[in-house]
Amino acid sequence: MTTFANLPNSEIEGLQQQMSLSTEAARKLATTTKTQPQMQGISSRWLLKLLPWIETVGGSYRVNRRLTYMVGDGRVSFTNTGAQIQVIPQELTELPLLQGFEDVGVLNALAGQFVQREYAPGDVIIQAGQDAEQVLLIAHGKVNKIGPGKYDDQVVLAVLADGDHFGDYALVESQDTWDVTLVAITRCTILSLPQAAFQNLVNQSEALQTQVDRFREKLRQPQNQYGEASIDITSGHLPEAILPGTFADYETNPREYELSVAQTILQMNTRVADLYNEPMNQTEEQLRLTIEELRERQEHEMINNRDFGLLHNADLKQRIFTRSGPPTPDDLDELLSIVWKEPSFFLAHPRAIAAFGRECSRLGLYPDPIPMGNSAIPSWRGIPIYPCNKIPVTAQRTSSIMLMRVGAANQGVIGLHKTAIPDEYQPSLSVRFMSINEKAVISYLVSVYYSLAVLVPDALGILEDVEIGL
Repeated sequence: MTTFANLPNSEIEGLQQQMSLSTEAARKLATTTKTQPQMQGISSRWLLKLLPWIETVGGSYRVNRRLTYMVGDGRVSFTNTGAQIQVIPQELTELPLLQGFEDVGVLNALAGQFVQREYAPGDVIIQAGQDAEQVLLIAHGKVNKIGPGKYDDQVVLAVLADGDHFGDYALVESQDTWDVTLVAITRCTILSLPQAAFQNLVNQSEALQTQVDRFREKLRQPQNQYGEASIDITSGHLPEAILPGTFADYETNPREYELSVAQTILQMNTRVADLYNEPMNQTEEQLRLTIEELRERQEHEMINNRDFGLLHNADLKQRIFTRSGPPTPDDLDELLSIVWKEPSFFLAHPRAIAAFGRECSRLGLYPDPIPMGNSAIPSWRGIPIYPCNKIPVTAQRTSSIMLMRVGAANQGVIGLHKTAIPDEYQPSLSVRFMSINEKAVISYLVSVYYSLAVLVPDALGILEDVEIGL
């Protein structure tokens, strides 16, 4: 009689006689349940879903606007050698006074007159009441612009940061003293140009004098608060009073947006396409994954493209900074104040949304989420905050939060595409057979056409340099 009391389980199993078919052998005859090929890079792509899309006949879209007299209000760039910072001479044309000025020699001379100064947090850079005799360029850091409020108390009027400038109008207008105070929030590096040095160069350069005269003429042009050529209207006048004649002038060089394209060539062996199509069609699955990647690239370009992307297409007056670092409810309220005409939604990186949530929790605020399908979208002031992983996060752990108004009827942000194109597979996306080569490989050209336009500047606002933490 055989006993197995003292044998290990592995030896017992080997000595016992198999009485039925093993699961390993049975699986050779069984049909396996399979998923479609999964792809981790697929995101919700809220921007593509939420934008209204406009048919773009002819491949370009022209945005006509009223004539605007506002002269540049851009940001200035700098170079540094160690701790020594210099303004790039050509970047001085971002100042309203020097917009369009092309004399490189004068620009180099101006750049050489700037003096570098360092300030610690809390230092007063400019005190209200001091003589207005210099223009300031903020090379690095954040600065509070402080002025009197309604009841003569001091309030923060704006936050200035890298690339901003202050005081350039004082160079050409009669302004005896500053009416605001500038205080450093962080460590700041400031470049200043004394008015005396600027005037000395004006006296030496006829081209610069002409530029200053042209700038003063633009300041005298009648315009509304947005810088558009004014339309004269009278109201509440006496009977038979002479009414003003007027007209709405247009920009002479309106911007045109050409459709961009993202393309790739999908390749597949004919043997795979012919034989391995059950239960899933190999060509369809390859095409599905390729299209998903193209759509991801499309959304990335619509946010980051330097020509038409949202991050680079926003008007510089529509860019603001956080007051402290992380995105607070006060910061989002400030963003709402610059996109106040029927704002549609916020768009932010998921980590920026998490940072905002932490600030709300710290303050004891719990905004109501907005139901969206089977999930809920966070919101602020009833406006949804949609996540978008295409908004970049810098190495310094900062990002941006966007707020936009959408739709052509609202003079907002719109998507541009062209439908009914040859071999169209999806709207504005085509799959075109190219060839079969000598190695029996089929090639398909997959193309998607798109662009984006901001119809008026106040349709898009950006909260920049948002600190998202660890």
